[in-house]
Parts: sequence; structure tokens; C-alpha cells
Amino acid sequence: MMEALGFEFFRNALLAGLLASVICGVIGSLVVVNRIVFLAGGVAHASYGGVGLAFYLGLPVLPVTTGFSTAAALGMAWVTLDARERSDTVIGVLWAAGMALGIILLDLTPGYNSDLMSYLFGSILAVPRSDLALMAGLSALVLLLAGLFSRGLLVMSFDAEFARSRGVPVRFLHFLLMALVAACVVMVIRVVGLILVMALLTIPPFMAERRASSLGGMMLLSAVLSAVFCVAGLYLSYALDLSSGASIIAVACLGFVLSLLVPAGRGRRGPA
Repeated sequence: MMEALGFEFFRNALLAGLLASVICGVIGSLVVVNRIVFLAGGVAHASYGGVGLAFYLGLPVLPVTTGFSTAAALGMAWVTLDARERSDTVIGVLWAAGMALGIILLDLTPGYNSDLMSYLFGSILAVPRSDLALMAGLSALVLLLAGLFSRGLLVMSFDAEFARSRGVPVRFLHFLLMALVAACVVMVIRVVGLILVMALLTIPPFMAERRASSLGGMMLLSAVLSAVFCVAGLYLSYALDLSSGASIIAVACLGFVLSLLVPAGRGRRGPA
């Protein structure tokens, strides 16, 4: 491991994994407790349209995909609030539309895009310093917004109807949460890829939920677990010359299976 740290690309990958781990711990926990995993999956796959748009226009992928994913997330947030009886169908349509748009735009883009597969399956070992700066800024923004509205998000996560009765702006917070999910998805795509993004976003929070007694504890434990999976997966991919994104998720899945064999603690009981 010390030998690997001598390479700049490995240090960049390690930092990218740790940044993504913090965000996954916070946002992934909110996704799990609010039971919007399918909704987050829709945002993740629709974001492929942003990748295609960036390649087609010849613009930086991360900012364009962030904007596109945020727009898709807000659209899905509106659907789930105002058309709940058809929300799963509409989310599925937006999911497919985003993927189709991305594929069509990439087909229309001249030349061969050698980086395309990295956005499907991850390429954490190829994260440049410029992307690290953007990821750090995005992480700081997400954590700032989550911290500013933490109380409202906390109450909404456990009982949305009670939150409304207490004057909590549930509608606004729902849109905010989906925007934060979009930002998180864009970051994690660079680490494990579009295909595997939901695994890193949900496995650590699920494991943490079974053993944490509060949402804050769940977020902290989830972030630690994500970091462990990223570091272990990176080392495994370096040592055995394997795909980094797949190695990270394989370690996470192994951790998930092992966690099922260990009796859970008291678990999350409420916002206290």
C-alpha cells in the first residue's frame, strides 16, 4: 500500500474515494431512511444524458452532468409530490429517457470517446486534479446545505406528516434532498461508475442503519464504512490489476454479506 501511495494517480484516487465516502455517508443515509432508493436510482441513470450532452457539446463532463442530473432530480421530485399514484411509472420513463438521450448524443458526437466506459464502470484511478477540485467544492456545498437544513431533513425523514403539522417546509426540503442526491450521484459516478453507483450509495447506509441509534450516528458510521470499502477496493484493484470501481463494490458487497451474519444492534429508533 505504501508503494502505491508513491504514485500521484493513486493519491488522487484515494482522495476522490474519501470525498465520495463522506457524501455517500450523509446523503445515502437520507436516501435510505426516506425510502427513495428507486428515486435515487432514477436520477443516477438519467444522469447519463448529462454525460452524453457534455461530450456532444465538448464541455467539461462534471459540471454539465451536475446541472443535467439536478434538473432530472427536481423533475422526479415534482412527480413524486404531485402525482404519487403514477410516480414509479414516470420515474421509469425519465430514467430511460436520460439513458437514451445520452446514448444518442454520444452516437452523434464525432470521433471515438475513449473515456466513455469510465463513466459507466468508474475510473477512479484516472481522476485528474481538476476533477478533485470540483469534487471538493461540490462536497463542501452539499455538506453546507445538509448542515443548514439538518433539523428539517431530520424531522422529515422520520415523519413527513408530523413535519408538515409543525410548519416544516417539507415540499422545499424534498426538492433540496433530490438536488443533493443528484450532486452525490455525479461524484460517485467518477468513483464506481453509473452502473454501480447505487451500491455505494445504499450498502454502507443500510449496514449502518442496523447498528446506529440516531441518524447522525448512521451518517458517521456509513461514511466510515464507505471509506473502508473505497480504500480496500483500491488496494485490491492495484494489487491484482482489477477494475477499481468493481473492486470497491465487490468489497462492499462482501461487507454487506458479513454484516448479515452478525446480529444487529438496537438500530435507529428516532431522531434523538
